Amino acid sequence: MSTLPNCPQCNSEFTYEYNDMCVCPECAHEWSKDGADTDHDKLAEVRDSVGNILKDGDTVTVTKNLKVKGSSLVVKVGTKVKNIRLVDGDHDIDCKISGIGSMGLKSEFVKKA
Repeated sequence: MSTLPNCPQCNSEFTYEYNDMCVCPECAHEWSKDGADTDHDKLAEVRDSVGNILKDGDTVTVTKNLKVKGSSLVVKVGTKVKNIRLVDGDHDIDCKISGIGSMGLKSEFVKKA
């Protein structure tokens, strides 16, 4: 069994290899095996609705009522979302909202808290 380094973000020892990357299953942080942090290098600068730069782990507030696709649920204005994760794609924020669960948000509908 090879020894992989602990996660540089949360110090978890349960890391695993995926292609040429190391991955932490606890915080979903990815980094290259040579130690360079490429997770944030590939993401463009993400800004909220008023122009603040967002980063992983930030807390944001929803600025518009958002219907949840495929259900009758609505994310209300003023809902606080903690510990966001920035991703590539049309919805550039992955998060968990209490009462709803995991979902993707667009940064244009949130404001940094």
